[in-house]
Amino acid sequence: MAFTTEVLSCDPASVSFPTDTPVITSSETQEALRRASEELRAQKTVAFPTETVYGLGALALDPKAAAKIFSTKGRPPDNPLIVHVSSREMLERVLPAGYAISLTYETLMKHFWPGPLTLLFPSDPSIVPSIITANQPTVAVRMPSHPVARALIALTDAPVAAPSANSSGKPSPTRAEHVYDDLQGKLGVILDGGPCGVGLESTVVDGLQDDGNLRVLRPGGVTVEDLERVIREDLSDVVPAPRVLVHRRDYRDEALEQAPTTPGMKYRHYSPSVPVTLLCTQSQPPPHSARTSLTAFLDTIQADARTQGKSLHVGVLAPSDSPLLDRLRAASLPDVRWTEHILGPLAEPAVSAHRLFDGLLSLDKAKVDLILIEEIQEEREGLAVMNRVRKAAGDSVWLYL
Repeated sequence: MAFTTEVLSCDPASVSFPTDTPVITSSETQEALRRASEELRAQKTVAFPTETVYGLGALALDPKAAAKIFSTKGRPPDNPLIVHVSSREMLERVLPAGYAISLTYETLMKHFWPGPLTLLFPSDPSIVPSIITANQPTVAVRMPSHPVARALIALTDAPVAAPSANSSGKPSPTRAEHVYDDLQGKLGVILDGGPCGVGLESTVVDGLQDDGNLRVLRPGGVTVEDLERVIREDLSDVVPAPRVLVHRRDYRDEALEQAPTTPGMKYRHYSPSVPVTLLCTQSQPPPHSARTSLTAFLDTIQADARTQGKSLHVGVLAPSDSPLLDRLRAASLPDVRWTEHILGPLAEPAVSAHRLFDGLLSLDKAKVDLILIEEIQEEREGLAVMNRVRKAAGDSVWLYL
């Protein structure tokens, strides 16, 4: 079914939450939210801004509505969805009757809700449809802090399932125009609340295991350092104190990777339509691999251009103070044209997180032939940045400059 897609402007500054009920001072925003809420209640999908990325929402507890997320995105059915709530009361509607939230979860919710943190809870299949959980025994839930997102959920008065508002496998949208360019004609309403503040998806945490530790299944807007700080400050009396373990860094779980409990774990994600190569300038190459010189790498690009008989348009995503940028700018490659999309300074990975998806989508729209991304340190938001980059890249090259 083809839709006429409308983009409706919303002013986040006009929405506030003195209680769980939003106060909206802009009539334009009020009307846009009313329209979007009507679409959701009619079992349709709506795109809306969150602090992380734009989401494609549908009623989470309605299987027919939730199914439209999968058809709109072309999303595999074994990839679960995150449920978004606007209040503690709405969270309790999603959870099994009588379920007691742990002290660790209460602490995380106190510090990071509303915000870019998703928590795994036990799921009751009589409440949460299996299409949401991909038949797993848990459900992923978060409370967004973006005023427009939270207001939409509150006015709809129902939990909303919402993965990123893009065709499955593509980079996540951080602006309304990204959604429109990708999904125009596949949904009726896009709420435009401006660019997303974080720019990467939420951190997903599983704190349900018997050892009491927190397992970060997907790094995101809340950093590992944030989680560890809160544990030190608020849970110092808990013995043993919960540890924060990052999937694939601190432990492996092959069964989880084959049957994921949260999005972003099983399939290749975040990939534009052109090849992406990760340039590793800081990490050590794997065994039996070696670094190559930047000059030798650039020679291969020049040779590819000559083989194809045309000039190559190459996009570059790199930190603003990276030595690599200066070397590329100084390179004399007659058959290569560069387009830069600058990430943040090396010391500010949050800026790189904010700019990453916009850079991938902007360079893709500019019709580059190849995108090069320089790695950053996997600290703070850099851990989430590199998680997304590794999933987007089809190739990695270790360089010495």
